[in-house]
Amino acid sequence: MEAEDPRNGDVSHHLPKKPRLTEFITESEIRDEFSHHDPNVARINNGSFGSCPKSVLADQRIWQLKFLQQPDEFYFKTLRKGILHSQTVIKNLINADDVEEISLIDNATTAAAIVLQQIGRLFSDGKFQRGDTVVMLHCAYEAVKKSIQAYVTRAGGSVVEICLPFPVNSSEEIIAEFRKGLLEGKSNGKKVRLAIIDHITSMPCVVTHVKELVKLCREEGVDQVFVDVAHALGSVKVDVKEIGADFYVSNLHKWFFCPPSVAFLYCRKNNVLISSLHHPVVSHEYGNGLPIESSWIGTRDYSSQLVVPSALEFVNRFKGGVDGIIKRNHEKVVEMGKMLAESWGTSIGASPEMCAGMVMISLPSRLHVKSQDDALRLRSCLRDDYGVEVPIHYQAVKDGEYGVKDKDGFITAYARISFQVYNTLDDYFRLRDAINQLLEDPQISEKLFTG
Repeated sequence: MEAEDPRNGDVSHHLPKKPRLTEFITESEIRDEFSHHDPNVARINNGSFGSCPKSVLADQRIWQLKFLQQPDEFYFKTLRKGILHSQTVIKNLINADDVEEISLIDNATTAAAIVLQQIGRLFSDGKFQRGDTVVMLHCAYEAVKKSIQAYVTRAGGSVVEICLPFPVNSSEEIIAEFRKGLLEGKSNGKKVRLAIIDHITSMPCVVTHVKELVKLCREEGVDQVFVDVAHALGSVKVDVKEIGADFYVSNLHKWFFCPPSVAFLYCRKNNVLISSLHHPVVSHEYGNGLPIESSWIGTRDYSSQLVVPSALEFVNRFKGGVDGIIKRNHEKVVEMGKMLAESWGTSIGASPEMCAGMVMISLPSRLHVKSQDDALRLRSCLRDDYGVEVPIHYQAVKDGEYGVKDKDGFITAYARISFQVYNTLDDYFRLRDAINQLLEDPQISEKLFTG
């Protein structure tokens, strides 16, 4: 981003700093910041759509009005500089070397398209051999799998899906399975061209030892490593130099309090592919580098990318800033997970050190969840009848395999709870009581899981 580019302009009209009313944010101020949340719903699903406080939404509205007041001036004198400010905030938060390694995009799905589109081109151009592989976990986000279909397999690449062990007790179990997957990817003379690693898997939810997985990929000669983490920033510590991947993506609207939708894609500066990466939406800036391409993809609302500094300002109102929030959310969600498991006579799905702001709790086998459709019905029941929003994960017990049991049978379903700063203990008591009430009804299977 050259200083002489007139589109960099200046932001003399940048948002004014608001005076801090207290040393750290109070509980009543937290309640006020999220007063737009529906008070009749226990929102323990921050992991899906995140949350944005009132102060950040107010700043977003200022940016939106600034564009609407004078769109030409906004583009030529304000937008690029504002995005550069946001990139700099992210660079410092994740310990990147250069702001040019940071592109602001819509979401992690866009990042997957950017990386996989380039891998597909290399197959199409004959630079990769047919049958060379992409390796990933079987529980990778469905949009990532679809992007592989769209860009890689149709161009001649193959895919190895590694089964994530779950429930899981240690990172070593995941590392062992990943090693097997890499060896399969290299079988018969093939090369692993890309490994996709989830720092935090979504469903089921587990924090992986990402640094060790990246190291393993390097030892096994993997060309490129893409760490796909929709839930990272604001949920776990992110140090991209320590992790050592070629690409790292995280949404900012899930755990970093930005409005939807905005994410960052980190591309390591000395990566051989960086100059040939392109945004999937081709616009006027095509060929000027991914960060600049991403900063203008036509007429759209860029305000979610511009409020990143405002989100950081909100985060810093908490004791310990982002690290303090991460620690608090982790401790609380583990505490709530253990409380629910004790009440239901079950257990959590991963050891506490493999959890961030989300925890999987096994649901009692007496619920008789026998399919993904059953899981969706249970989720709808909890939402519609009890005012609880929580994802339900179905996990079948395969023939001949040992499964987790409670006193009544095999566990086939898990609730994924989140804890964010706006949550209260009553949210989790409501889920606890809802499941216990359903268990007291002898007609539960017929009422929920028929039809």
